[in-house]
Amino acid sequence: MDSSRQHDTPLVARHRARPWLLAVSFALIAAVTVVDVLSPPEVHLGPFLVAAPALTASFAGARTTALVGAVAVAAQVGVAVARTSLTDLNHTYQIVALVLISAMVTFFAHLREQHESKVSRLRSIAQAAQGAVLRPLPRRAGPLTIASVYLAAEEEANMGGDLYAAARTASGTRLLIGDARGKGLDAISEASLVMGAFRVSAGRAARLPELVASLEAGVGSAQDSGGTDEPDAAASTAREEAFVTALVLDVPDDEPVVHVANCGHPPPLVLRDGHVVVLDSAAPSPPLGLTALLSPEILVETFPFRVGDVLLLYTDGVIEARDRSRAFNPLQERVAAWAGEEPQTLLRQLSGDLRGYVGGRLGDDAALVAIERRAPGTGGPEADRGQIMAGP
Repeated sequence: MDSSRQHDTPLVARHRARPWLLAVSFALIAAVTVVDVLSPPEVHLGPFLVAAPALTASFAGARTTALVGAVAVAAQVGVAVARTSLTDLNHTYQIVALVLISAMVTFFAHLREQHESKVSRLRSIAQAAQGAVLRPLPRRAGPLTIASVYLAAEEEANMGGDLYAAARTASGTRLLIGDARGKGLDAISEASLVMGAFRVSAGRAARLPELVASLEAGVGSAQDSGGTDEPDAAASTAREEAFVTALVLDVPDDEPVVHVANCGHPPPLVLRDGHVVVLDSAAPSPPLGLTALLSPEILVETFPFRVGDVLLLYTDGVIEARDRSRAFNPLQERVAAWAGEEPQTLLRQLSGDLRGYVGGRLGDDAALVAIERRAPGTGGPEADRGQIMAGP
């Protein structure tokens, strides 16, 4: 899994922020106490002490909040003794109010801590599911060097509708990149079905049209499982309208070409000799889920893919990203600046450039895969034949 998908849990982030924030709370108590003691008799700054436990409750747990509250109460008692006495009605009310408010914010800190713990567990479950369903791509597959990255639009998200996969065959490597329609659980479900179909069929299908037909059947199974119950009418309609744009590629080991079946997906790019070449399809097929209805014949096109070339695959979240002026990301122009880089470096540069282009927050998930063809026998051991490799 690419590091760009990994985020600190709320508990970890809060733990990292705690030391200096906690120092601020104690400094606040000390400052209010000193100023209150030195103030004229008619001036009372004790109520400001409540800010210390309230501030602590926003970043720390219940125990730490209770500790800060106790220190604040002790400071208020010290102020009362220094200025008048504990029996002074004004100071008595201030102490009682501080105790009650400290108890309340401690309770709220406890509730927030429980919620964050639950969210952290759910995120761990999601990450485990992602590791099982959407496995990372290998760095090597035959003569190919592969790099991949998944950029989530939502920082809390670990799974989405974008997908990619690779599979070794007897004669080469097959690759898939796709983008399921919509967002949320429906998109994840569609992506999972396509991934499952690819895993089953990638090494068995003799030709790409047969593999695409298997992927089409995977999307179709989601549409057929919608049911007819009235309460589920909206969900059934959404399933019937489900589709997945996809590129399915076959890269032979011993021939400097790539065979491409484009099912409504943005065309791949080839970086060659400092230039960017767009592998436009003469007649792209409809997206998966619509292929059988609109165009039963799948067109497979062949393009040169020589030693040293880098093939770049991406989802529409990359080219539909907008800057502050609402202009789309000109990927073909921007990627030319890194032509000649190896796949891992290329994707690292593109990821940073994309986040900078949108101002740090993507409007949609984005996936990128870069594949370089190397000369036979270079770059490390080949992937095992027949191995299925998939991931986001």
